[in-house]
Amino acid sequence: MNGSPFVAIRRELHKIPELGFREFKTQQFLLNYLSTLSAERFELKTWKTGIFVKVKGTNPTKMLGYRADIDGLPITEETGYAFQSEHEGRMHACGHDIHMSIALGILTHFVHHPIQDDLLFIFQPAEEGPGGAKPMLESDIMKEWKPDAVFALHIAPEYPVGTIATKEGLLFANTSELYIDLKGKGGHAAYPHMTNDMVVAACSLVSQLQTIVARNVDPLDSAVITIGKITGGTVQNIIAERARVEGTIRTLSPESMARVKERIEAIVKGVEVGYQCETSIDYGCMYHQVYNEKTLTGEFMTFVQEQTDVTCIECSKAMTGEDFGYMLKEIPGFMFWLGVDSPHGLHHSKLAPNEQAIDVAISLMTKYFAMKGND
Repeated sequence: MNGSPFVAIRRELHKIPELGFREFKTQQFLLNYLSTLSAERFELKTWKTGIFVKVKGTNPTKMLGYRADIDGLPITEETGYAFQSEHEGRMHACGHDIHMSIALGILTHFVHHPIQDDLLFIFQPAEEGPGGAKPMLESDIMKEWKPDAVFALHIAPEYPVGTIATKEGLLFANTSELYIDLKGKGGHAAYPHMTNDMVVAACSLVSQLQTIVARNVDPLDSAVITIGKITGGTVQNIIAERARVEGTIRTLSPESMARVKERIEAIVKGVEVGYQCETSIDYGCMYHQVYNEKTLTGEFMTFVQEQTDVTCIECSKAMTGEDFGYMLKEIPGFMFWLGVDSPHGLHHSKLAPNEQAIDVAISLMTKYFAMKGND
């Protein structure tokens, strides 16, 4: 077992995963830990279930920001951990318990070893939905404490511990949820001619949606429309009056996202006419792309390459989504992948990150901030 205090903190946080804007126990745990640090060295403000912590510099000329997301996912855990989730049907299956522990480790270091510039630690709720970054960015607190640059990491199960992966420019895609409801006319299974069957309509709709990427997106561009859930009907011998299609959209540019949605809406209108039904579309939670600022990212990659205990690689862009993109839209900065060497991937019920990555990240980022905050 790793003896790091921040590994122990991660295990306590792992027990109490909570969904977006309901992270009440998580927020209190973080506040309890922060109360053990020297209060004169930092200022603290809460926002909904999130927290801003400003660590004071000795002679600040700028403020550097670091963001950690704090929510969990609606997944039933199957890791077999002794410290498994105590909240039924909830799990830190995206590594936010790791993210928080790393942020606390970096913060603690600079409370005891201040640098010239101010540091702002942002413990952000609701990354998994409905999205906490954008409203947090627009809050009065962040208008007062707006950093000059902002950084974040995300665990990467596929990379070994000690690997840092990132790239200049586009890292993560633009994403949007997709919910389409259809309402027709139900009835007896023996009299289909007297009904408007929404199971049939939904099946036709799904098939048509799959033509968008194949026929409406530039082959040199990339987009994904995935339908992950279809519900409809009540019993086998009643024709369904209602159906619901749920999915996600991913694109590599905001312009492609707009074009894909325009085409979805046209197809849904066609289904409405062709199947004589009522429809509605809800795009749910939408995230702006994660776009790493070129100069800062290049400098960071050079810095990592100079370290002897980590390896830096240039990764490819991914169709994953992250609401940290909203912060990068307004503030220069970057996000990077942190290798955690798990046999199971993100959002999996058996995700088991190697906890040695916690101290790797704390060590790397304290060195980086010390360099960046004293220049």
